[in-house]
Amino acid sequence: MEREIWKYLSFILTLLLALATVAGVLLYTQNTELQKVLQEKNFTVVYNETVKEVESNATLALQAKIEELRREIEYLKSQMRGNVSEKTNVTVAILPIVGPIDETTALDVISKIREIRKDENIRGVVLWIESPGGYVGPVITIYKELKKLSYEKPIVAYTGGMAASGGYFLACAADKIIADPLAEVGSIGVLYVHYNLEQNYVQNGIKVNVFKTGKYKDTGAEWRDLTDEEREMIKRTIYTYFEYFLQVVSEGRKLDMNMTREYGDGRVWFASDVKGILIDDTGDLDYAIKILEGIIGVKSANVVLYDAQKTDFGIYESSSLYMPPNYIASYLRR
Repeated sequence: MEREIWKYLSFILTLLLALATVAGVLLYTQNTELQKVLQEKNFTVVYNETVKEVESNATLALQAKIEELRREIEYLKSQMRGNVSEKTNVTVAILPIVGPIDETTALDVISKIREIRKDENIRGVVLWIESPGGYVGPVITIYKELKKLSYEKPIVAYTGGMAASGGYFLACAADKIIADPLAEVGSIGVLYVHYNLEQNYVQNGIKVNVFKTGKYKDTGAEWRDLTDEEREMIKRTIYTYFEYFLQVVSEGRKLDMNMTREYGDGRVWFASDVKGILIDDTGDLDYAIKILEGIIGVKSANVVLYDAQKTDFGIYESSSLYMPPNYIASYLRR
């Protein structure tokens, strides 16, 4: 039974992501094809009305389907969580993610997530985030593991100071997000960092000989500037990451993409200013635990606090980051 639920859940998640990804493309294609056909037939006035109606209908249908899939996901979550055997002594875990997120963070956090999944005594998790974000790959990897965990055990995300960019990305895997009123949340966006030390090399008499198998192999290398073509390639890459970020927020916070985009300008907010939108409620760590206990259905639970892995984070080369730009300087080439 559990295996069948997982298979069906995986299918729904894949379909949901596919719908969100291609929605804009489909609408654009419809618009373009209609414009071409109708203009050939000189239906200028009818075109404007028809296109708007088709776009509106397609958008409404897509939103309805996404909402239907979300409800099915919630139902399957409840089924998965219901399979956990009842225990008289209920335990919840506090899983901290502290500081910038890199591969070392991912290795540490993922091992703990899998340990928690296997422990039947642990019925829920408070994901304590104090992070400005980090590298795109590790953030996405941790997020996917958290989503798997959330199908079996409820997660409440909490931050007392900062859950920004990649940190907020991870919080969106939780059922609820609780934050201190003055905690900084948001910073929905992507940053690419490239060093161009070409002039520095010249001034110091350093010559660089590059042997490469393809013209793009040293794209982003610090010994030269980027070409216009490479700039466009990088731009496409970071906007792909950005669209994925928006989809994660839209799904996690149950917001439509238009509203999500309004908050996707890269800035951070005080939690109290985005209550009910980017977060669910304001409060402290004990309040987050209380919310989790309410989801589980217990009055008081034993609390286990996991330790946080310390990392020597540093940006050594061209990198795509889920991190606010004002945090970059202190980690450059450390």
